[in-house]
Amino acid sequence: MSENINPIEKKNEENAAAAGTQKTIGKAKSQMRSLHFSLLSILIIIILVWLMLGVVFGIMKAPSNDMSPRVDYGDLLLYFRFDKKFDINEVVVLNKNDTIYLGRVIAVGGDTVDITDDATLIVNGNAVSEPKIFYTTPRYEGYEEYPQKVPEGEYFILVDKREGGEDSRYYGMVKAKEIKGSVVTIIRRNNL
Repeated sequence: MSENINPIEKKNEENAAAAGTQKTIGKAKSQMRSLHFSLLSILIIIILVWLMLGVVFGIMKAPSNDMSPRVDYGDLLLYFRFDKKFDINEVVVLNKNDTIYLGRVIAVGGDTVDITDDATLIVNGNAVSEPKIFYTTPRYEGYEEYPQKVPEGEYFILVDKREGGEDSRYYGMVKAKEIKGSVVTIIRRNNL
């Protein structure tokens, strides 16, 4: 009892099997393309994040309480690295004598800074009114002499916690190349 197989049916079965194999291969190729696209997308995202946080922006932890009460020790700071000219009252991250500091620009190149015996800050002959600074600005004996003219391309930096904080009264004028960038935002870390 041999079965007679129609040659047309046999050819149709072979074609169907070949088509099934081609569909399986097509699905595998499609899945590989999808995987390659996903991996490429992840790589591009990693490169963009690295560029943003490694080149354009910097992120760091506040190194001290010298900018209290606005910035506390441990707060995260996001700063913009491409600023090359800084304005009065701008908060900046700087590297002075291999130490990272945070401070506020008080005077720029060409300005004259004086700190009187009664802890009054004077810039260009005018007493500076700082309603959001809650401390007096005493001189640090044995460090800097006043009045001082700020050289072009340099800055006079003060911290907000003026009594005991380390700033230009302690380490002198700050060159533009010593400033890493200006603070864009602060993320509070206390009670987290």
